[in-house]
Amino acid sequence: MEKEMEAVAQVFDKYDVEVFRPHVIEDYNQIFTRDIGFVIDNVFIKANILPDRDQELNAIKYVLDKINPENILTPPEECHIEGGDVMVHNDYIFVGTYRGADYSSYITARTNTAAVNWLKEQFPNKKVVSFNLRKHNTDPKENALHLDCCFQPVGNDKCIIHRNGFLEESEYQFLIDLFGKKNCFEIDKDEMYNMNSNIFSIAPDVVISERNFTRLNAWLRSHGIIVEEVPYAEIAKQEGLLRCSTLPLIRD
Repeated sequence: MEKEMEAVAQVFDKYDVEVFRPHVIEDYNQIFTRDIGFVIDNVFIKANILPDRDQELNAIKYVLDKINPENILTPPEECHIEGGDVMVHNDYIFVGTYRGADYSSYITARTNTAAVNWLKEQFPNKKVVSFNLRKHNTDPKENALHLDCCFQPVGNDKCIIHRNGFLEESEYQFLIDLFGKKNCFEIDKDEMYNMNSNIFSIAPDVVISERNFTRLNAWLRSHGIIVEEVPYAEIAKQEGLLRCSTLPLIRD
């Protein structure tokens, strides 16, 4: 897994992207940095993550110290939210959530409706749209842990999407209508499980993708997108991939 992360770091270096690495905590999983925070405009939002992962924020304190404290927000305790459920796309903020009354029974439910409402209050000039995601504690092929496990915008007007990740057909259809069906790359259950929607966009025309995503990578290239392929299959086994492993701080 360390070799796979280094391969990604080399791609960032190729495109002159400055990379900050967390301080290493012994015997601690620090791969999925997207879970611990996310940035909207110039605001860094600390995620309310699972308690056994709270040390991960301490490991990037030296980065947060470079940010104006007024531009760092911490949601109220009742707001559960992780960065994998939050996507900024033009004027939209897409948010994955789970609205079921049995929310607390799913370890895989990471963002609640209280967090969605809080984001609406913090960013009134954005269109905050939430999506009710399919959850399952034991079958990963029937579970969308985060929104980026079943959907992701790519380029200026395209997206990757898995229909079964959405509990409500109307919300899936909203995205199909927004991007246009010909601009949507539909992935099947196995491709969702292997994290095909969890690639990383360096620019509208440049992405980092897993080298085994042959069908997806061919589609992206056919639409004029440069695909930098890396080995990331070992990390995928933890139900996360390239988007999960990155936390963009500044977007042009």
